[in-house]
Order: sequence, then structure tokens, then C-alpha cells
Amino acid sequence: MKIGFSTGSLAAGDVRKGLRMAATSGANAIELSALREDELEPLINLLDDLDLAQFSYVSFHAPSRLVQMTEQQVVGLLQSVANRDWAIVVHPDVIRDFPLWQTLGRHLCLENMDKRKPIGRTAREMQGFFERLPDAAFCFDIGHARQVDPTMLEARRFLRHFQGRLAQVHMSFVNSSSHHERLNFEAAVAFRRVAGLIPKEIPIILETPVPEGMLDQEVQMAHSIMERQHNLTGLVEC
Repeated sequence: MKIGFSTGSLAAGDVRKGLRMAATSGANAIELSALREDELEPLINLLDDLDLAQFSYVSFHAPSRLVQMTEQQVVGLLQSVANRDWAIVVHPDVIRDFPLWQTLGRHLCLENMDKRKPIGRTAREMQGFFERLPDAAFCFDIGHARQVDPTMLEARRFLRHFQGRLAQVHMSFVNSSSHHERLNFEAAVAFRRVAGLIPKEIPIILETPVPEGMLDQEVQMAHSIMERQHNLTGLVEC
């Protein structure tokens, strides 16, 4: 099972520190985060110098909001990431020029949103984006889905409707203010309701703010959520 961290959750704006922290844990997956637009070009220029050998899965998170940069500038920079055959996680509300983003092909990975966003919160809202970006993959944020619908019915809709597009999962506890927190009992109970719908080969990226020295515990928590539910699913099938 591939489980790791977003560098942005470990050390916002400092990818090297985030990587150093992740390397001390049992993580075997990593998401390089350029969540703010001023982080994008410096991170892309840094990619050749990063030691990613420990990670069997690498993805890249594009800026979540564009103020100074144009979509054309951002997509132009992201082409070098696509050339590395990495998934590029993008928030759907950033996208205006659909043909431009379509040039990223299957490397474009759309993420479902939390309740503060105007679009992309439900499977129905995401469907329109996938119709206009037919090659795009799906990043399922299970914490966002739980915040939007604590019953996890919407989470089930996401996983059933877009199963064939699923490329990775974001996992964290998302509070009522849309802030990411560490995994807790409430998150574990909710996530186990749908974890059996997530294939074991799909990478899990933790967006949890974890202090140094406690990363292994967070990875193990994610493992327990996924493995217990898969085991229960197997018992039911037997």
C-alpha cells in the first residue's frame, strides 16, 4: 500500500523540509505541493535536485488560486511536470480555459472540494468538469467529502461514479472551518465506511499537519483505516 504526505501539510512553502520530514517516516508516497502560485516556478526549477528515491509514487499539487498568474502561464509550467508522468492535482474552480488544461491529458487530476467552494463539492458538480476534460483523472479528497456530507453517501457517489478515473486519495480530518487536521477517531469511523471502495493500489496522500517525531503514527493510522475495512470487505465477500 502506498501511503505518504503532502509536503505542504508538513512544511508549508518549504518542500525540502517537507521531504526531509517524510523521509524519516514509513512513507513511500509523496505529493510535492505548490499550493500558492508564487511557489510554482521555484518548485519546478528545483525538481531535478530533489531526492525522491524513497518514494514509489510522486504527484504534484498545482496552485489552488490564481491572482497574478494566468492559466496559460500555469499550464505552461505544469507541462514539465506532466513530462515526468506525475499526476497534477488541480482544484476545479481554477479552471476556466478547458481546452488549455486538456493539453495536460491524463496527468490532470481533478480534486473534489470542501463546502466553502462554489463548485466541485458533489459528484454531480464534478461530472460537468469530467465531461469537458474527458482524459482527466480524479483525486478523491475523503475529508472534503465527509465535511460536505457526514453520512458519507456523497463519498460513495464519488467513488462509484469516478472509480475508473481514481488516481490518488487525499486523507485528513477537515473541520467545519475547512482546515485540515490530523486523523482522529471521528475521521476513522467515517472513512472506514467507504474505504473498501478504494482499490489497494491507489496511493493515499495525507494532508495532515503532523509534527516531527509523529509521522509514523499518522501513517499507521491511515494503514489501519484502509486495511481494516479491506479485511472486513473480504470477510463479507467470503
